[in-house]
Amino acid sequence: MSYQVLARKWRPKSFATLIGQEHVVRALTHALEQQRLHHAYLFTGTRGVGKTTLARILAKALNCETGISAVPCGVCSSCTEIDSGRFVDLIEVDAATNTKVDQMRELLDNAVYAPTRGRFKVFVIDEVHMLSNNAFNAMLKTLEEPPEHIKFILATTDPQKIPVTVLSRCLQFNLKQMPPGHIVDHLARILDAEQVACEPAALRHVAKAAAGSMRDALSLLDQAIAHGAGRVGEEDVRDMLGTVGEDHLYAILDGLAAADVRAMLAVADAMDVRSLSFDSALQELATLFHRIALAQFAPQALVDESERQRLALYAAAFDREFLQLCYQIAIHGRDDLPLAPDEYAGFTMTLLRLIAFRPEMPALLGGGAATPVAVAAPAPGSISRPSSRTPPSIAAPSSPRTAVPLPPTFSASEPVEPPSTVVSQVVPAVIPIPLPAVAPVVASGGATNWHLISERLTLTGMAKQLAQHCELAELAESQITLRLPPAHKHLLVNKAQQDKLQAELQIHFARPLKLSIVLADVQGETPAVRTATERRERQDRAIAAIEQDPFVREVVDLFDASIDESTIKPV
Repeated sequence: MSYQVLARKWRPKSFATLIGQEHVVRALTHALEQQRLHHAYLFTGTRGVGKTTLARILAKALNCETGISAVPCGVCSSCTEIDSGRFVDLIEVDAATNTKVDQMRELLDNAVYAPTRGRFKVFVIDEVHMLSNNAFNAMLKTLEEPPEHIKFILATTDPQKIPVTVLSRCLQFNLKQMPPGHIVDHLARILDAEQVACEPAALRHVAKAAAGSMRDALSLLDQAIAHGAGRVGEEDVRDMLGTVGEDHLYAILDGLAAADVRAMLAVADAMDVRSLSFDSALQELATLFHRIALAQFAPQALVDESERQRLALYAAAFDREFLQLCYQIAIHGRDDLPLAPDEYAGFTMTLLRLIAFRPEMPALLGGGAATPVAVAAPAPGSISRPSSRTPPSIAAPSSPRTAVPLPPTFSASEPVEPPSTVVSQVVPAVIPIPLPAVAPVVASGGATNWHLISERLTLTGMAKQLAQHCELAELAESQITLRLPPAHKHLLVNKAQQDKLQAELQIHFARPLKLSIVLADVQGETPAVRTATERRERQDRAIAAIEQDPFVREVVDLFDASIDESTIKPV
């Protein structure tokens, strides 16, 4: 027996099995139950959303031998013949190959004859927008006042090309694209029935690539089964589609948060080795920036709880204004990709642009600020950091007035180191400086100081975030126990981050240590809380310094202006 592709084998045969078009099914069901039948229907929507399938189900509902019903029996001769495409009174016409007026007139001449087997003679005209103007004109009269035994079902992907005179004679239903969640659930049910093993993440990739088309999703699923030799795995699907995995995207975000240029370029190199699409990568990166912005402004819009928790870390790490700039850089970088010397150069230049326009944000994933490198580097952990903050702007409340910038020599209250102590040109990237194994930092009370220990650990990204939100509960000869608040339990999802933290602690204490993390309310102040408190205090001092400056007060009084506090950054 020959193999039947999934798209045909699993084509819905009733309204109940149709996926994602509930609004259309509801209207047609009510019309059939109340016997309020129109003579012409128009189904619009993109490819693969069920237009032809819906037309066949409607034809069955009209011609089922048990009577006109929204639930055709599916077993009578009319239903089975329609399912198999052999029903003599169901005439399916491809308008793309029958565009001429003579062909349409021949079709309409046959419409006057009574149906041979069924209750109605149903004409399904697919891609009806391809008909010529003369063909449309020829069918207008018949379409408006057809014989009682005739039903027209028109389908198109481009309703804008259909004359208004035709649209006004039809009941129009717009079929929606399938939500990714609906596609994933449907594919999972099919694979379960087909007894094919799969990974849920692989189905999400297929659903995303299908772009709302269930038929495309089933075709891709067929290809994935063949590619994986009877199994649908995430890695196989990503290789098949050439898509960029989430691990690459989040690695770019981690590098951006830490201003680690080498880490970001390493991702680009890994993608180049695997011949992944840089265009798709920038598209996915822009989508990820959009999701993070949602997490900042409207976290309730993120339905998936695990995604919301993961993106919340990045939402807290990036300034809102910078995140909007990142989105613009990503989409413009994608536009510029065809103009680049090659796609790798265009992609890496986009990554470098993200770094170049990145402000010196204190709210990084690790909770600390990025540290530029000086020529005469002091002892590790105490590298000085010059500041190049843009002075805040003062804007009047009324629209006709313009913003009055402060003089470039003005800065907030905190002093800046003399230019002679730093390099005149600072690389906007953090170059990790390995720290030697040192003795534990001990506070004056004799207890190990977790705040200073966590600062000395050379961690980045999620691992550093985990360390910053913990407090030291117990330190023994061969074990260290940390206490993590339950609100941050999502940091324990990835065991790799715990392994990184354990390895760094072993280096710091110069002995084997087993890390144990317990979920419990902290008894003191975690490094993350202290960092946030210090950041707020620095910001308050900077705002106070601006407001109390005589020059600023004079400008405010003179121009009746107000200070935009969001532009004030401590130095």
